[in-house]
Amino acid sequence: MSPDELLLARSEFLFPAALHYFERPLVVSHAKGPYLYDAEGNEYLDFFGGIVVISVGHCNDTVNARIREQMDHLQHCSTLLASEPPVALAKRIAGLTPGSGLSRSFFSNSGTEANEMAVLVTRCATGSSEIVALRHGYHGRSSAMMAATGQSVWRVGPAAMPGFSFAQNAYCYRCPYGLEYPACGTRCADDVEDVIRTTTSGRIAGFIAEPIQGTGGFVTPPREYFPRVAETVKRHGGLFISDEVQSGWGRTGKWFAIEHWGVEPDVITSAKGMGNGTPVGVTITRRELAAAVGTMTISTFGGNPVAATAAKAVVDFIDENRLLANAQDMGSHLRARLEELKSRHLLIGDVRGMGLMQAIEFVRDHSSREPAPLETARLMELARERRILFGKGGMLGNVIRIAPPLNIGRGEIDEFISRLDSALAALEVC
Repeated sequence: MSPDELLLARSEFLFPAALHYFERPLVVSHAKGPYLYDAEGNEYLDFFGGIVVISVGHCNDTVNARIREQMDHLQHCSTLLASEPPVALAKRIAGLTPGSGLSRSFFSNSGTEANEMAVLVTRCATGSSEIVALRHGYHGRSSAMMAATGQSVWRVGPAAMPGFSFAQNAYCYRCPYGLEYPACGTRCADDVEDVIRTTTSGRIAGFIAEPIQGTGGFVTPPREYFPRVAETVKRHGGLFISDEVQSGWGRTGKWFAIEHWGVEPDVITSAKGMGNGTPVGVTITRRELAAAVGTMTISTFGGNPVAATAAKAVVDFIDENRLLANAQDMGSHLRARLEELKSRHLLIGDVRGMGLMQAIEFVRDHSSREPAPLETARLMELARERRILFGKGGMLGNVIRIAPPLNIGRGEIDEFISRLDSALAALEVC
């Protein structure tokens, strides 16, 4: 199909609710490494990777070779039968998780399913059903995970499922209390206590949070935040779920982003980057918590041999090529170049993130911090014209999200910054 034919067919046969970037959707043909190509043969530097999924480059030769070998050997058997790939992956993961107790994995197909299982684990283990989540958070598109999501735009349909309460997030640039860090004393961390005392029975099942809020605009809490929150959650009988669907597998320079805060969660969930494009999710917890899910369960595709092989190949590739170190080094370089842009472009109000998970928030005025969503949307179109891709996010629609593959190089980052600089200059002329 031509691009026009494809877009027409899409409008006739797919749900219209499926969101596309850009005024005219970008029709993709193929991809390799950090580059993506449209149907007309144009090459783009892809610094978003299908929503923070492409962790080791598009169509990675090493990973794809392992996938092809597995597909010729065993493609599917479900959890009702035992096979080596999911067991080998679970053993590999147990050697990477923070602390020593997170050694039991349950595999699924997505981050949504991983978070569903995490919430089930906390409820079975504690006997409580009440979950505290964060405002601006995003945890998936099932009924329960939409109820756990702190953004109205992603809570689709009738009234949300009960059982979830929301605390303030640690959004320092837009502090809900009008305070400034560090003089604020991390007031947002106190709100978790307040929410538990006023909107729950006082004995909660768990607390779920992304260490760095993805769809929320890569909101990155200060170093004191999660240690204080973890202590509060534990005191009220709850378990700490770290949603690492976007931030896991070396994205921030550590295997899991929560390690930056020195907190050992009770449950870790992940997906996206662990498969590099292969649909796979995982819920990781301690032995006794996994055992609390006492009723038998199955997952038709969870732990699928091909998906598990792909995920282990990704993890091995990250480890063998020292990509955690590269994420730290190139992340520092990317951050420095973004700060340079901030010094030259008045539209940039904030730069934040960790490693190769960086964001820019755009404002019309620095003193009032009035958001600039229209300018952000226009910037994406100008960036597309300059053949670079990144994501958009934030509650106010004024944040761009930047997440190149972990094996990105300095030259590619510099080229991205040059093109982004050009797009920003063109925007300021408009």
